[in-house]
Amino acid sequence: MKIMQLYAAMKSDVQVIEDEMARSVASELSLLSETSLHLLKAGGKRIRPVFVLLSGKFGNYSLETLKKVAVPLELIHMATLVHDDVIDDADTRRGQLTVKSKWDNRIAMYTGDYIYAKALTVITELNNPKIHQILSGAMVQMCIGEMEQIRDFFNVEQSVRTYMRRIRRKTALLIAISCQLGALATNAPARICDAMYRFGYNVGMAFQITDDLLDLCGTEKAIGKPPGSDLRQGNITLPVLYALQDETIRGALLDEIASIRRSEVQTDSSPAVRLVRSSRGINAAEQLADRYIAKALKALEGLPDVAAKKNLAEIARFVAHRSY
Repeated sequence: MKIMQLYAAMKSDVQVIEDEMARSVASELSLLSETSLHLLKAGGKRIRPVFVLLSGKFGNYSLETLKKVAVPLELIHMATLVHDDVIDDADTRRGQLTVKSKWDNRIAMYTGDYIYAKALTVITELNNPKIHQILSGAMVQMCIGEMEQIRDFFNVEQSVRTYMRRIRRKTALLIAISCQLGALATNAPARICDAMYRFGYNVGMAFQITDDLLDLCGTEKAIGKPPGSDLRQGNITLPVLYALQDETIRGALLDEIASIRRSEVQTDSSPAVRLVRSSRGINAAEQLADRYIAKALKALEGLPDVAAKKNLAEIARFVAHRSY
């Protein structure tokens, strides 16, 4: 089953999640409702809710229960995007104006805070302390990851290990617990919950590496933002770190990154992007993403042969080779 066929087969359940997210962020303050719904209306892959729903197939599947996991996780993801756009000074996301661009930074920051708070309100409807412990622990790690990214802006001497630790916190953990909590909320056996965490973690690592590749190799139409956005804001991603290991272009790439850093206005990152594209950095990052997907597929081995197992494998393969 191809990825779009899978989404089509899950359309009714995913729509319940969409409707519940919209209901959850509605506010008596019209401006807050408008800003909160702005990113929601722009759509997205909804990979976290889909993982929650599929993981729930290994337990006693209940959409009523699972929506109380899927909605908060996607809202938390959305809140981080609203905040990220302020930090990154991003004008567009998913081809739409960002909240900070359409309104302003203060509105965007409070909107992100509000969405976070609404996410926590929804998940409190589940009377399972372990779910709350896992979620709160992940949120702490996500904040640390964001701070680490800011600390390492334009740090061309950071190690690949530092980058991997950062994306584990920033991205992989939320995807990992999406899989874990979907199984946990439906009372799946502990070994399945653990396997789903490992699956989600490895998919999450590949997901972020692929995101970083798309920022350098994708088109603005496909990725919804100008290519090279990470470099413009000083985010040194895996393909760039690998490219910096290539002595034939290291000097020129360092000069371009330094030029971007010195500029007081948003500057053109395309010369740096072209250098990275011409290096081994792209291929090396692609190979690492593939290794993470192989680990994710390995985590599924031994799980019951239900349709969800095949669906999860299909999504994992899509993640590493997507173009958006």
